[in-house]
Amino acid sequence: MNKQDKKDSHRKGALKIIPLGGLGEVGANMMVYEYDGQILVVDTGLMFPENDMLGIDYIIPDISYLVQRRKQVKGIIITHGHEDHTGAIRHVLEELQAPIYATPLTRGLLEVKLARNGGASKAQIQTVNAGENRKIGPFSVDFFHVCHSIPDGVGLGIECPAGLVVHTGDYKFDHTPVDNWPTDYAKLAEFQRRGVLALLADSTNSERQGWTPSERVIDDAFDKVFREADGRILIATFASLISRMQQVGNAALKHNRKMAFAGLSMVDNAKIARELGYLQLPDNLIVSLDEALHM
Repeated sequence: MNKQDKKDSHRKGALKIIPLGGLGEVGANMMVYEYDGQILVVDTGLMFPENDMLGIDYIIPDISYLVQRRKQVKGIIITHGHEDHTGAIRHVLEELQAPIYATPLTRGLLEVKLARNGGASKAQIQTVNAGENRKIGPFSVDFFHVCHSIPDGVGLGIECPAGLVVHTGDYKFDHTPVDNWPTDYAKLAEFQRRGVLALLADSTNSERQGWTPSERVIDDAFDKVFREADGRILIATFASLISRMQQVGNAALKHNRKMAFAGLSMVDNAKIARELGYLQLPDNLIVSLDEALHM
């Protein structure tokens, strides 16, 4: 670094990027951005335990760094509604009080989760939509849409005097997504023109050759199963996988089946997704689990 670079660095201040979870592991995603003593947190996820971790239900990030600086935390952004990005939220709110920023579906899923655990009263959740910008402490944050297996996911363009950091969140370059809303490539091109200090990107399966097929390839498999099955069809999926629920519902409609949700989280998540318009299932398609068992 030459003398001019050192002067510029001193004038701008240092941007700290601190991973508290999610790097080198699958789950417990939590990233800290700190500039001029002010902190922005991105995601509060949990991780499922290894097979030898007997008696442990789930693992959350170590937030002692944030607890020691709780007054410096200016905001918490949740990029999407999957458990590996939201599952630790109630534990975080027991220690930190800061505004939470989330898109409408992500907010709905957070509220369901917090209400179930008695933490709703502690949450200061602000709704933000893809395409919007929010000023959070020293950070100017552009929220942009990313395609993922759950609707309403966002990536972030986080700008401070030190430069622009692009934080992708979980994403997929799917040109035919279930919700017909692909990643915002135009925004990525805009970031490139502005100049990017650092890119923090989802790297799942990045060491493998090729590309991940569209979620829609599963539609043919569902169609075959629904066409050939004589009795009930049981489909297991994560309770936050809204897009998969939609695909199952589409197949059920096509083959004149009824659809029932099993499990508290599944029922609650489907309800909020339908209310917000992210899950398009007609009322006459849905039956209760008890009704399904007597069909």
